[in-house]
Amino acid sequence: MHTRFVLIDTSHAGNVGAAARALKTMGFDDLVLVSPRWANVLRREETIQRASGALDVLAKARIVDTLDEALEGVHHICATAMTPRDFGPPTLAPREHFATLAQTPQSVAFLFGSERFGMRNEDVYRCHTCLSIPSNPQFGSLNIGAAIQVIAYDWRLALGGFAVHPATTSVQLADAVQVSGMLSHLEQSLVALGFLDPAAPKKLMPRLNQLFNRAGVTQEEVHILRGIAKAILQQSEGMSKGEKPYNSTK
Repeated sequence: MHTRFVLIDTSHAGNVGAAARALKTMGFDDLVLVSPRWANVLRREETIQRASGALDVLAKARIVDTLDEALEGVHHICATAMTPRDFGPPTLAPREHFATLAQTPQSVAFLFGSERFGMRNEDVYRCHTCLSIPSNPQFGSLNIGAAIQVIAYDWRLALGGFAVHPATTSVQLADAVQVSGMLSHLEQSLVALGFLDPAAPKKLMPRLNQLFNRAGVTQEEVHILRGIAKAILQQSEGMSKGEKPYNSTK
């Protein structure tokens, strides 16, 4: 489903760059500007900086003189406005509308008005729906770049979203033999510390065994724990020979 984002009478170059960045982040690239303040807005330094690398979206973006030109080839038009208009289209939250819209194969345009005045009534009237982003009733004014990001995100979700790819790490779980060897090593160190009485061990080691089974320790973690056990045994051996512990003061 083709998606277009239309900015009308945009006055700040940085917002055009922010719009390009928002579109690229959500996988869209059709940006049209209607009578922006700056004729060279797509090449201004502030625009490029705020785009943060979305230069391909800026390169493809178009500047037109009228909204009719911007909406050529579009079947469904969504205005964005905080307050409903008398005699205007129904006002809906984005996700509420998108759940239905995503099931209809037609091209869609999302319209955003100027930073100072929002959308003109005559532009809202020609739209099929007016989208209102749920926000704090006492402070609902969003920067246009933020508003575009919210709409683009919700629309991408409605279209199926993007898969989240977990970090690829080669984690190898320790097998039963490795866990058993670690437990034996730990048992020796705990005895050396005096924490475990071999004459009355109770259920300490079986409980530790169950703890590590639940944790699903990795081979690297087994090496760490065995290194700790080794250090404890070496320290205990040194103490038995009358050596001072490594952290003792002179």
